[in-house]
Amino acid sequence: MTGKVTALDLVQAELGEATKAYFDKCREKLGLVPNVLLAYAFDEKKLRAFTDMYNDLMLGESDLSKLEREMIAVVVSSINHCFYCLTAHGAAVRQLSGEPAFGEMMVMNFRAADLSDRQRAMLEFAVKLTEEPAKIVEADRAALRQAGFTDRDIWDIASTAAFFNMSNRVAAAVDMRPNPEYHAMAR
Repeated sequence: MTGKVTALDLVQAELGEATKAYFDKCREKLGLVPNVLLAYAFDEKKLRAFTDMYNDLMLGESDLSKLEREMIAVVVSSINHCFYCLTAHGAAVRQLSGEPAFGEMMVMNFRAADLSDRQRAMLEFAVKLTEEPAKIVEADRAALRQAGFTDRDIWDIASTAAFFNMSNRVAAAVDMRPNPEYHAMAR
């Protein structure tokens, strides 16, 4: 699948000015338009829904830091073996943490990393929600509260984990490929 964003043969829609401006902002801030956005660009309404949810979860107001949200994305993607998200969000963890080795640990085995009790509780919850969502019980939420999370934080942890489970499945289904630039970022 050399050079393609996905294995599907979908034609990019005629993009509106707001979307073109968003892509320009990506080029300015990241040096690229993430392939996930290009993958959704066959339908501007779907692209907008994806970016609105992503931007709210990952960049919106939350007591979870940007790094913590990226850590959730990577741990969920690690469980799901999502090549796209591990590559893109692994780069984000490396960049935000300033520690390439930490980013690699998040990708391969977060339990090998030197994490705070708070971070460990957050990630263990994301793992359980990914692997066994029907087994989440009050004790799981209580463990997060004991680690210092508010109920709003629990919502944000769950929403971020759920979003990446959905994204991982779409990426797997269409064989979405990461931008090659991500591999060299923050090393």
